[in-house]
Amino acid sequence: MFKNNKKSVFRTLLILIKLFFRNYPSALFALKWFFITLITGILIGSASAFFLQTLEWATQFRENHLWLIAFLPLGGFLVGLMYHYFGKDVEAGNNLLIETIHEPGKIIPLKMASFVYLGTMVTHFFGGSAGREGTALQMAGAIADQFSKPLRLSEDDRKILIISAISAGFGSVFGTPLAGAIFGLEVFLVGRLKYNALFPAFSAAIIADLTTKLWNTHHTHYHIDFIPEISFLNILYAIISGILFGICAATFSKAIHKTGNVFKSKINYSPLRPFFGGIIVASAVFLMGTTKYVGLGIPTIVDSFEQQLPAYDFALKMIFTIVTLAAGFKGGEVTPLFFIGATLGNALGYFIPLPIALLAGMGFVAVFAGATNTPIACSIMAIELFGNECGVYVAIACVVSYLFSGANSIYKSQIIGEPKNRRFLKDTGKKLSEL
Repeated sequence: MFKNNKKSVFRTLLILIKLFFRNYPSALFALKWFFITLITGILIGSASAFFLQTLEWATQFRENHLWLIAFLPLGGFLVGLMYHYFGKDVEAGNNLLIETIHEPGKIIPLKMASFVYLGTMVTHFFGGSAGREGTALQMAGAIADQFSKPLRLSEDDRKILIISAISAGFGSVFGTPLAGAIFGLEVFLVGRLKYNALFPAFSAAIIADLTTKLWNTHHTHYHIDFIPEISFLNILYAIISGILFGICAATFSKAIHKTGNVFKSKINYSPLRPFFGGIIVASAVFLMGTTKYVGLGIPTIVDSFEQQLPAYDFALKMIFTIVTLAAGFKGGEVTPLFFIGATLGNALGYFIPLPIALLAGMGFVAVFAGATNTPIACSIMAIELFGNECGVYVAIACVVSYLFSGANSIYKSQIIGEPKNRRFLKDTGKKLSEL
């Protein structure tokens, strides 16, 4: 009797579950992607934690042993050799991730994660000027894509997987899961979002961020102590600032691609490109007598929120970063863009009567927004980092910067889904590299 009752309850429960999923098919989708992003998010968050902690060690060791910068050319040569002979299929980096979303092909080789990690550590250990988001995104994409075949994911599911991986990598490396989720959705297709990836992106970013924090990994905190009242005049100041941030973003994007082309055209043997780039950067460091413009530059970013800095800081950081990355060193552009934007905002404080910390915060995200065509993600990032009081100002700066950066990006493989204005309607569907 008891066995029959047990079977009856089980059958009833099974019927109820089937009815539930039949009436709410989205629940099955959410359940499926929760488990996928739980696994990938934990792995990506752990990878980000390991990367951030070892990167901090490398930075501190370099700053305490500045003679290491003299070996930057040799470090660049070794990284160049590694990619030239063993890593040509992963050399495209973030652009490979974006291309995989648009046209899924072969599984992204897992070696991309180890190669970009080693390359970035060498760059920072010996004093190149680079960031960390490129490393985090590539590690995340390579790790996540290994599950495509075992889970028998369809082509569309694989696109969602890479988007969620990008979201997880970005959110965990900067401690901004909401911005990370939107960044993954926004970055690959300018002007459009892939809404069926919305839940996986948020799930992956939040899980990865929580995992990174569980590993006791800390992120830098920034503070804007005073936000002026919103007025027509202050909005005008924000618009003017946004225009200048957009021009700066476009300049950076154009310059890094053109400089990369110069290295490629003048130096045929690719390992020698970072070698000569390393000579230029190391020589400049020793001639100037400062390491202010190499590495991540976090101390200067923090200072830009607290005191007036030399007006040329943003330009010098731009030059150091362009030479480093265009020559073939690994890392990322985003943290240098934070430096460039924050110090440019700080410099605008000389003639725009808004608080220096607010201008630095606006520049921090707006130059990044213009260089990556991700104004929504950057606006949310500012709110996560600086608080919601600055929301109107940073949103204006990000949107205006996005508009004035034109058809430019640090990512050549971005495709225009929705043009910024009617003038570019004919370019819909084209890669930015084709314009």
